[in-house]
Amino acid sequence: MSSAAAVTDASFEQDVLQSDVPVLVDFWAPWCGPCRMVAPIVDEISKEFEGKIKVFKLNTDENPNVASQFGIRSIPTLMVFKGGQKVDTVVGAVPKATLSGTIAKYL
Repeated sequence: MSSAAAVTDASFEQDVLQSDVPVLVDFWAPWCGPCRMVAPIVDEISKEFEGKIKVFKLNTDENPNVASQFGIRSIPTLMVFKGGQKVDTVVGAVPKATLSGTIAKYL
């Protein structure tokens, strides 16, 4: 089971944009191979930064509104939000160090 919670079109505003801590959102889909590769890394990040950030996964097939709102063209796309704004984006299956470094900039 993933340690990152699911977020939907309906809950995105409250869970992500109104969060008082930085948020990492993993835009993914069940059919996406690279998404499955990056999923364990996202889970590790979720545990490593517990209490400092929130981590959510958004299934782009089931929640197309948020995905199109942020111009998601390829997945996996990982976005960092802080203070209700998108502050960074990482596209593709990247090493854990890359993702950790990106998140650390916003803590």
